[in-house]
Amino acid sequence: MTPQIDPRAGAAVKAADRAHVFHSWSAQDLIDPLAVAAAEGSYFWDYDGNRYLDFTSGLVFTNIGYQHPKVVAAIQEQAATLTTFAPAFAVEARSEAARLIAERTPGDLDKIFFTNGGADAVEHAVRMARIHTGRPKVLSAYRSYHGGTQQAVNITGDPRRWASDGAAAGVVHFWAPFLYRSRFYAETEQQECERALEHLETTIAFEGPGTIAAVVLETIPGTAGIMVPPRGYLAGVRDLCDKYGIVFVLDEVMAGFGRTGEWFAADLFEVTPDLMTFAKGVNSGYVPLGGVAVSGRIAETFGKRPYPGGLTYSGHPLACAAAVATIDVMAQEGVVANAAVVGAQVIEPGLRELAERHPSVGEVRGVGMFWALELVKNRESREPLVPYNAAGEANAPMAAFAAAAKAHGLWPFVNMNRTHVVPPCTITETEAKEGLAALDAALSVADEHTE
Repeated sequence: MTPQIDPRAGAAVKAADRAHVFHSWSAQDLIDPLAVAAAEGSYFWDYDGNRYLDFTSGLVFTNIGYQHPKVVAAIQEQAATLTTFAPAFAVEARSEAARLIAERTPGDLDKIFFTNGGADAVEHAVRMARIHTGRPKVLSAYRSYHGGTQQAVNITGDPRRWASDGAAAGVVHFWAPFLYRSRFYAETEQQECERALEHLETTIAFEGPGTIAAVVLETIPGTAGIMVPPRGYLAGVRDLCDKYGIVFVLDEVMAGFGRTGEWFAADLFEVTPDLMTFAKGVNSGYVPLGGVAVSGRIAETFGKRPYPGGLTYSGHPLACAAAVATIDVMAQEGVVANAAVVGAQVIEPGLRELAERHPSVGEVRGVGMFWALELVKNRESREPLVPYNAAGEANAPMAAFAAAAKAHGLWPFVNMNRTHVVPPCTITETEAKEGLAALDAALSVADEHTE
């Protein structure tokens, strides 16, 4: 696909955006949004005809790429049949989406509560846990992101929390394992795992086990840096939750639906939470949809007792029809296996080769189509390329790196001192190699800022 080049149309789109759109997470006067003309598969185009390979998957949600014809057709068919209907009714698209999701979730996570996205899924998971246990507190990791709504952003550990954190949300943060920047002076993955679990249990003890409703973790943290937990950590958290009667919540909003080369990242670690949140890849973001997969034990709490929560658009028929089509496409076209194979055979070795050549790369980590490069000033000291939560001139090296990537036709996902490699799970070997070549060129710019 090559869209018609029309700079005047692009300028009009840009002008309307700048006049009226209030953008998230941004200083409104300092941003310069690209006007997008079209998208297909792993690529999108601007109105000047420039093509970009999307290594962000939109915002880590277009797991099947843009404009998949089967999903587009399913949305059109649903719109012609039943565009919308209230959530209290049984609707075919909603029922079928729930069935297909429940077939793929681990353990007995067989009840699906639909939301409009990932943040409100986390909100409702926490509400369920608090009501189920009768306890107020929630524990979550510092290196985490769980959404931008009021409760979810307080559960988040990164700096996006700070402006909204009034210290009254009932959230306590702790350190999860991350060997490259260990808070536990660990030298091996086993040490990191053991010490992180000991730290968590100590936190539970000092906060009071009887006050803690839930531990909320991203199965693999996403925007915080794609730190794959060491083997045994999530199982250890599961054991601690069982020991103290705490609800274990896994956030699979980014990691779910094929991103890691499994349907859910929990499958990599053979662990089943009590509640699991999802969104993004469930329908490749074609229509907003999220949800909470609920275990039998939690669902039983609300068997005779009304659940005090809901949304007008819970299980919206258009969104659910898109989910049904997306899950069918992923199954029929081997999308999950593709993420695993291309990740293992092309992305991982390619990134590790780049790390050998570029002194700005401190660490490569990830799995499937879920990777991050930790960028540093100095490999020996591991000093980050830019300071924590850098902005303005302090963030100039990362800004220069991102600009270089775009100049080479690659749209990057950069966050603090990391670049994430999160292309669609449908990416081909040829497209992956193209992205790696562009990344190679951009890293040369980052290398200029190393010591």
